[in-house]
Amino acid sequence: MHGYVKRMQEAKLHKALSRSPAVAILGPRQSGKSTIARMLLKSVPSVYLDLQDRVDRNKLSEPELFFDRYRDQLICLDEIQLLPEFFSILRSEIDKDRRPGRFLILGSASRDLIKQSTESLAGRIAYIDLTPFVVKELADISTWSDIWLRGGFPESVLAGNDTDSFDWRLDFIRTFMERDIPNLGFNIPIPVIERLWLLLAHYNGQTINYSKLAAAADISIPTLKKYLSILEQTYMVRLLSPAEANLKKRLIKSPKIYLRDSGILHALLDIEQYDFLLSNPMAGASWEGFVIENIITEYDRWRPSFIRTSNGAETDLMLERAGEKHLFECKLSKAPKPSRGFYELIDAVQPASAWVVAPVDEPYEMKKGIHVCAPVDLEI
Repeated sequence: MHGYVKRMQEAKLHKALSRSPAVAILGPRQSGKSTIARMLLKSVPSVYLDLQDRVDRNKLSEPELFFDRYRDQLICLDEIQLLPEFFSILRSEIDKDRRPGRFLILGSASRDLIKQSTESLAGRIAYIDLTPFVVKELADISTWSDIWLRGGFPESVLAGNDTDSFDWRLDFIRTFMERDIPNLGFNIPIPVIERLWLLLAHYNGQTINYSKLAAAADISIPTLKKYLSILEQTYMVRLLSPAEANLKKRLIKSPKIYLRDSGILHALLDIEQYDFLLSNPMAGASWEGFVIENIITEYDRWRPSFIRTSNGAETDLMLERAGEKHLFECKLSKAPKPSRGFYELIDAVQPASAWVVAPVDEPYEMKKGIHVCAPVDLEI
């Protein structure tokens, strides 16, 4: 389990607890939040409550008495999205005693979905996002091809064989639709969310045409946008925004949509083995989403976007921070050749670096300032 400690940047968590009364670890279900928390709790006086457990939830029926009893310990509340109304109680308790490191909160929904945390605990809470594994975190344990096929969820990528991994992901998808979404308070018919998720798997990597997608899903455009927001806020999909660059070119302004975990994508597409993945028409789009998710996760302080002009010039990803830009093109080829449009945008944007990310064995410089590498070798 050493990978968990490395990926979490344990020092970052300890630092957050040393300066903030409450720290929230947010991320998709089954991404390792509880494991991280339990490892940390072993080293400090603490108490852990799983809010999915009725007995643990009942312990908070008189929260003031519970807090008084464990005032000198770190209190960990897991699956906090199940009790969103509890944040006002936490705020009151923290305001009585602003010592750092009082609460560790774990949630399977984003801070925007758990709105009470943003509203009630502003200035009292630090956030840490925990994603499934990315390639660099498992470089010594698994191959990039296995991680691409199976995705980054620990139980999936570390399964004993492809069949067990695939079965785990099918169970995850079913549980997410049947239990997780209703537990968040959303009443979405299972056949509707199932149909939409399958559609999104086939739309992976495309710019969104809301009217076309809504018609295919047999729902209204406002309903589609609501459901996409739910999937986004529960870390299942990523809407990648178009760049706002001033390039004197007409830019496509619709976002692109990706399923964030490649393993979940492949389960929805019924791709169980690597050979089947390579022969599938969706392989290129899958690789693109896989690479983009790895880069955005690693460089989470950079603003991600994509550029596509009306004449077809495109870069799959641009990272921007403090005026510095880096461009990325994803190619599923051992001998990748960037598109002409990629070169056009390099000339127009003048990035600090440009990258072609492909399943190559060794990194190399294709032209001055244009680097080719596998995801595990990328360093901007």
